[in-house]
Amino acid sequence: MKFCPLLFLLVFVILNRDCFTASEESVCEESAYPPDNKDLIPLYVVNLDLSPLQRWAPLIIDKRHMLHKLVDDVKELLESLAGEKIFTTLMKNLDSLAATLPYPYYEEIVGIAGYSNLPPSVITLYNVFYEVFTLCTSILAQDPDGNIVHGRNLDTGVFLGWDKKNKTWKVAELLHPLTVHLQFKKEGKVIFESTSFAGYVGILTAVRKDSFSLSLNKRFSWNGGFMGLLEWILFKDHSQSWVSFLTREVMQEGKDYEDAKQILSKSRLLAPVYFILGGTKPGEGCIITRDRDHSDLLNLWTTANGSGSWYLVQTNYDHWKQPPFFDDRRTPANWCMVEGGATNASLRLIYNVLSTKPVLNKETIYTTLMSAKSGEFSSWLRYCPDPCWPW
Repeated sequence: MKFCPLLFLLVFVILNRDCFTASEESVCEESAYPPDNKDLIPLYVVNLDLSPLQRWAPLIIDKRHMLHKLVDDVKELLESLAGEKIFTTLMKNLDSLAATLPYPYYEEIVGIAGYSNLPPSVITLYNVFYEVFTLCTSILAQDPDGNIVHGRNLDTGVFLGWDKKNKTWKVAELLHPLTVHLQFKKEGKVIFESTSFAGYVGILTAVRKDSFSLSLNKRFSWNGGFMGLLEWILFKDHSQSWVSFLTREVMQEGKDYEDAKQILSKSRLLAPVYFILGGTKPGEGCIITRDRDHSDLLNLWTTANGSGSWYLVQTNYDHWKQPPFFDDRRTPANWCMVEGGATNASLRLIYNVLSTKPVLNKETIYTTLMSAKSGEFSSWLRYCPDPCWPW
């Protein structure tokens, strides 16, 4: 039987009704900003002038014990969720899969494996995480001076080990100490900054100063990431771009907002996705809704034609459709942006909206605020005290 994420969420709601109480009704947060500095995410440098085998060494040496704990749990949980047949096929092919990854990702994975004392196949499994299990909320806004500001909550861990007693997702809790702020440097200069997880070589959240900011949100589809992985492994269909590898290439080599938009719109993808892209000029903000194939669905939703015009909110559902009742982060986010008002558009407003339940929930690992024009990039670990929605 095929695993259906949306059906799982509905069943989860029915079985855990006590998690969804009347006290969870959204009240716009107004005082969460500024966040506590104790929750700032630690900074590490990735030196792109080093060999791919060596560039992750300091980070992995620091974090390898927690990485061991996480990958052990992920392997066990994925086996129970994907089904024995699919999971066995995947695990048998992970070594050969790793060897087919484009340069420098295979080499980086081998280096991470060496410094963490984990097999390359396991690090490869860890790096396909986004293609399957990430829920998120991203917000773009244009402030009164025409500056584009960008914020996101990275939510992950759904389906992966709900602890009913403590009301937490096991994988989400294990990811907190692995969350890092990265500066990618070349010839001593910062090329871009990212929020990521130790051992993960792709890009989910990043800014390139004077160019663009970028975040990824998962998009549900019958033809999703599992299908792309199987095609890559079984049919050797390597013309697809791994979503988080593509975004890293864009961050390293993209010239400007328009260049990044074109690449993200036209590349063939391993998984469907929402690309949330912010620029440096008024009106340079868009959400790119993508199916896997570049000839399939492409929907551009910009600050010029969005429902809010001065802001855009993207969760994990197409903006032209109603979100499901059991996972509606969009409605409270939109409401709180409108309540805040265009004259107050700022990183402060975005952080407060991202701190409003259920936009903030038990899956939320971190919040990042960024601006391509100013180069602002700050990230904080997030925790959602009870009462709080599971997602």
